[in-house]
Amino acid sequence: MTAAPKARKEARWNRRLWMRLATINALASAIALMLSTHLPEDVSAVVRVGAQVQFMHSMASIACATFMNVGADAARHAPALLLGGSLLFALTHYGVAAGLWGLNNGVIGFAAVVMASGWLIMFAAGRNIDT
Repeated sequence: MTAAPKARKEARWNRRLWMRLATINALASAIALMLSTHLPEDVSAVVRVGAQVQFMHSMASIACATFMNVGADAARHAPALLLGGSLLFALTHYGVAAGLWGLNNGVIGFAAVVMASGWLIMFAAGRNIDT
């Protein structure tokens, strides 16, 4: 007698995946920050800004899990915006440091709006904490 094959789990954007992506994002930013110390000061400053913003938004994405644990279920939508926006922001800065392109205020502005949207979702989700 053979066992029935297990049904394949559907890939979903769940808390476990967001936390793993946030951890990888934080690691990438930490590596960029450490490597920036070996660059000329003008280039290092650009990399540091990108890495710091990327890191702080990774930590905010991890904080979303705490929000969800205390009743703010809507916070589950924030990591996509926090991580996506910070990655776009950081990659723009890393590209400038590598000499691939100049600072593009349009892309940076778009990334800032995406990140701010994530923060607004967390703010709004907080209304359901301890109710």
